[in-house]
Amino acid sequence: MTGGWLPVAALLIATPALAGPAIDLPAGPLGRSVEALARQSNISVAIADGVAWAAPVKAVRGRLTPVAALKRIVAGTGARVVAIDKVTFRIEPALRSKPVARSMPPLPVAAVEDDPPIIVTASKRDTRFGDYQGIVQRIDGDALGFGGEMGTDGLISRLGSLSSTHLGAGRNKLFIRGVADSSFTGPTQATVGQYLGDIRLTYNAPDPDLRLYDIAAVEVLEGPQATLYGAGSLGGIVRIVRNPPRLGAAEAAVSAGVSLTQHGDPGLDVGGSVNLPVLDDRIALRAVAYGITEGGYIDDPGRGRDDVNRTRIAGGRAVLRFDAGNDWTVDLGATLQHIRGEDSQFADRDAPPLTHRSAFAQGFTADYRLAELVVGKDWDGLRLLSSTGVARQRLSERYDAGSGRVFTQDNRTLLISNETRLWRPMDDRFGWVAGASLVHNRAEQARALGPVDAPVPSTGVTNRILETTAFGEASLMPIAGLTLTAGGRLTHARLSGDGEDAAPAFSAAAAAARARIVADRSETRFLPSVAASASVLPGTILFVRYNQGFRPGGLSVDNDFVQRFRSDRVATLESGVRYGQPGRDSLDLAASAAWTRWSDIQADFIDGAGLPATSNIGDGRIYSLAVNAGWRPTREFSFDAAMVFNDSRVTDPSTAAQTRPAIPLRRIPNVARWTGRLGAEYRTDLDGDLELRVGASARYTGRSRLGVGPMLGDAQGDYLDTSLTARVGRDRMGVTLSLTNLADSIGNRFALGTPFALDREQITPLRPRTVRLGVDARF
Repeated sequence: MTGGWLPVAALLIATPALAGPAIDLPAGPLGRSVEALARQSNISVAIADGVAWAAPVKAVRGRLTPVAALKRIVAGTGARVVAIDKVTFRIEPALRSKPVARSMPPLPVAAVEDDPPIIVTASKRDTRFGDYQGIVQRIDGDALGFGGEMGTDGLISRLGSLSSTHLGAGRNKLFIRGVADSSFTGPTQATVGQYLGDIRLTYNAPDPDLRLYDIAAVEVLEGPQATLYGAGSLGGIVRIVRNPPRLGAAEAAVSAGVSLTQHGDPGLDVGGSVNLPVLDDRIALRAVAYGITEGGYIDDPGRGRDDVNRTRIAGGRAVLRFDAGNDWTVDLGATLQHIRGEDSQFADRDAPPLTHRSAFAQGFTADYRLAELVVGKDWDGLRLLSSTGVARQRLSERYDAGSGRVFTQDNRTLLISNETRLWRPMDDRFGWVAGASLVHNRAEQARALGPVDAPVPSTGVTNRILETTAFGEASLMPIAGLTLTAGGRLTHARLSGDGEDAAPAFSAAAAAARARIVADRSETRFLPSVAASASVLPGTILFVRYNQGFRPGGLSVDNDFVQRFRSDRVATLESGVRYGQPGRDSLDLAASAAWTRWSDIQADFIDGAGLPATSNIGDGRIYSLAVNAGWRPTREFSFDAAMVFNDSRVTDPSTAAQTRPAIPLRRIPNVARWTGRLGAEYRTDLDGDLELRVGASARYTGRSRLGVGPMLGDAQGDYLDTSLTARVGRDRMGVTLSLTNLADSIGNRFALGTPFALDREQITPLRPRTVRLGVDARF
């Protein structure tokens, strides 16, 4: 693998230094010109009190650095430009008292409008952070890459509301708040919507766990988001915001590290990105490539093997941007990733630490492919975006079924999606978005069971769905400080499916029943949403919102029979308060309380053959409380804290569930009742532009249960994950030393490794204490 990365590294190192990008800003109001520059140059600009937002400014065109363009914009307006960092600037009156000394704490937040404009792009209409009517968590790309890129695990470690199963990279299911269905990868649609920009990543497949190199930010919207995102957003949305291609600019970045895991093998990671102008300032290419090997730490004494669970990840993505003129842009992109796990990462609880026994390796592969086309247009504040994606995902797993048998499961998914929307951001106290979408998903699940060298195909299923949707949402500010929002989504879903390799007895004796099961069917749903918010104090917003979400039904396998499960639906009423902006103000706070009603819950249980099957287990309710806070007492120190409480219950088990001895339960699985996080960071200048940055965090995950029924009733959770990271360097180059799992604790992230060993307790331990030495550079 090392040889294959040498050309990439050479290309990155040989890339010329960053030149000024091509800027094209028409004459008009200062505020509109600044917003256009921010979009073209990927910078953030705050306009302070005393500077007229509507002041007329001249056109600015040419190959200019962002600060040079800003200075031209404000020339003659009586304002000046102050650089906060390389991508954050402030426009303030030229006659101003001296800035506060670095040793003094920053001024308290005065008003949301005074802050650098953080835009919640996941709102689909460019809502300012301070105006968003709900809880949104935004993690900057700089924070995600600090200490080494870790994919979804790195994101979870920074949030209290996001959780996951832990079968392995590319195999996991994500959950937000208390909305969790099951522990297995099966026919049910995900409860969390995942997006790469405006492209949907998955439908009913697991989290692809794309590595988050060259990312601007990740936005997490909590609570149902069906009005804007449709089916599969019961718990919320995870949206990856990429750094877009920059026209007329040449730049590159590279990072690499080596890690040592206690009780395990070493690891290696390398990744880089490059932005290249292809045709002057009309076409640009931005590409990312990476390779990672994570050292194993689980031993299998029965086979005489140590550190069996090594995982290798390789992938990349590229986007080619065309400036088609007249504010039209066209992006063509591709994303590829391959994950190979040599064995499972679970351990036997009653065995020596970090060991399990199996007759052979229980490995897996996870492949993800995505092609995308995105077309955009801007008409003086009115914006159009059409996004089309074609994704193929394949997950192949093998399990030791005992008695010399192997069980294999192959999940293949084809997802084709398009969304076209038109919107106007909030302006003159009114903003709106309207659009339509089309989703086609085909998911095949093939199974085989038998001798290791010749397993026999067993019953599988194919599920197909076609969703056509129209949606819209609008916000109105009838009086200053009060915003009202209403929206709705009308979805028509056509579902079909059939059994694969069905048992002969089933095929002959139940042909009529099978015909009824596989017949096409359709359903139409209207999902409304309403919200209101009030700015009661400077920088403070109170909000209340009501939203719904749903998932279509489908087919699953139960004891070699194909059975149907119905769609489920959630309705959430939430209220909360937000103060300040994380990372920008001396103090920020977000707190919410939510009540969720969940009807016809889709969940997995263990069938008579010892395999997962899906059914509707009844109705339930979820109470959620969440608090997130940040504090910056000085410019050097910052602290953050989060606490999430979830109380979930099945309040009305279905008749089918009550007749199954394996199903009875009261608590919805996989979500801890309590989760908490503490973080701290210190940054200071050592000499000139040489900086020291130190960060530390601790995240506690409380107890939860594995799944539905006594066979999946094992306890999991109740562990503490810790990290410490330090970086010394300049903006363009630095050295990083990081340490994770400081106490070298084992814990239990997930009480499952194979469904064929439920008679013995299984745990998924934390990765043992690991130290990583890394370097990073920008050109």
